[in-house]
Amino acid sequence: MPQSYRKDLVWKMRYDIRDQYPQALAKLLIITKWNKHEDVAQMISLLQTWPELPVLNALELLDFSFPDRYVGSFAINSLKKLTDHELFQYLLQLVQVLKYESYLDCELTKFLLDRALSNRKIGHFLFWHLRSEMHVPAVALRFGLILEAYCRGSTHHMKVLMKQGEALNKMKALNDFVKSSSQKAPKPQTKEMMHVCMKQETYLEALSHLQSPLNPNIILAEVCVDQCTFMDSKMKPLWIVFNNEETGGGGVGIIFKNGDDLRQDMLTLQMIQLMDILWKQEGLDLRMTPYGCLSTGDKTGLIEVVMHSDTIANIQLNKSNMAATAAFNKDALLNWLKSKNPGDALEQAIEEFTLSCAGYCVATYVLGIGDRHSDNIMIRETGQLFHIDFGHFLGNFKTKFGINRERVPFILTYDFVHVIQQGKTNNNEKFERFRGYCEKAYMILRRHGLLFLHLFALMKAAGLPELSCSKDIQYLKDSLALGKTDEEALKHFRLKFNEALRESWKTKVNWLAHNVSKDNRQ
Repeated sequence: MPQSYRKDLVWKMRYDIRDQYPQALAKLLIITKWNKHEDVAQMISLLQTWPELPVLNALELLDFSFPDRYVGSFAINSLKKLTDHELFQYLLQLVQVLKYESYLDCELTKFLLDRALSNRKIGHFLFWHLRSEMHVPAVALRFGLILEAYCRGSTHHMKVLMKQGEALNKMKALNDFVKSSSQKAPKPQTKEMMHVCMKQETYLEALSHLQSPLNPNIILAEVCVDQCTFMDSKMKPLWIVFNNEETGGGGVGIIFKNGDDLRQDMLTLQMIQLMDILWKQEGLDLRMTPYGCLSTGDKTGLIEVVMHSDTIANIQLNKSNMAATAAFNKDALLNWLKSKNPGDALEQAIEEFTLSCAGYCVATYVLGIGDRHSDNIMIRETGQLFHIDFGHFLGNFKTKFGINRERVPFILTYDFVHVIQQGKTNNNEKFERFRGYCEKAYMILRRHGLLFLHLFALMKAAGLPELSCSKDIQYLKDSLALGKTDEEALKHFRLKFNEALRESWKTKVNWLAHNVSKDNRQ
């Protein structure tokens, strides 16, 4: 049957589709002849009587493949039933979709402003998602007008947000100072000068009594200058500690980064948070740590510090002073957990480790997160493992020869298996439980495969280097095995899992090389 004949057949059945398969609206729109006035008129008239769609299908209609404004209005109408919690979950994508709108005054803008003005948390993040791209000439007018409309609608919130902006300006100035100073002076000296600078009245005032841009529910009462420092990586990110009014004075840490684009990290963490929500809906709590990350301007942003945690690399180095042998010290991790969880607490810590390890194994596999080594995997004193630094995803890997796209295997590390088995060599029962968690987590994500595909497709508007074409999205279809039956998919996943187990000693050698090269750099 020729393609054109099939299209005509679908078009002839348009009323049946509306009455019996309304979810297939996107398929019908794709074959509509938008250059034929009569067909367009018919389609627009048909939309007037089309039943409201589920959110999932409405999200698909926001893509740039459907530029008609009547289609846009119809999609927004179907999104009005989103709860604030759900809307917050997809806000990042909806802001990106504004870039496809032909008019400044459109349904999506009105919808977002309406919801932002009636919910402070949505208003807060709408503000920062727009503000962070004001340096992009193509969107500055549109985003600027929406920001103005929001601030006029809520002058009180505008003052609160301006206070956050002032704090970020001070952090930027401080970061510039640290960058130039550390080229000339050793770290302790630069750090001391940084503290002197922060103790000036203007800094102390700007950096106290503000809402955290990462989470407006947290009030950063006062900056603890003596605990502040900067990190050794290239951009010299600032590590700033505040007293928090809520937690009875417990410290809150924030990393300020200038020089790196945080949007990809932000998207990855949003997806991990979504996975966590989907798992919990099915009664599976994998003890994930989706910490906060927010882009606030051109290559500028904040990252939440997860307190009481350390990198795997540090834990392994502390156990043996020789960097070279560190990665082979399989007991280092378990001993560290024992020291933080004495007596009966150890069993719970190992369970937290096992659950979180399963969650992150599945998440990094599905999202194709590459470049994993002992410096960007961390562990909390409770036993929860988590990943940081998502510079590459969807199978875009760093190699010695530039970027290489390959299927990210499922990564299982020998050390992690050792902890999961409670330090016993063949504690099969514990290991099989871990395998069960991984399989269950993977199958839950598969059931929501389309949601991930639609959200990533909408993010293409963001212009991230590693998410620009259909090939990038194809990665997700493959990792979630979306063309396969459940049975085939599980079989495929088990294959990957067993392969990872066989390969785990290779990861070890890789980390060893990483530790050695790091040691030579210091």
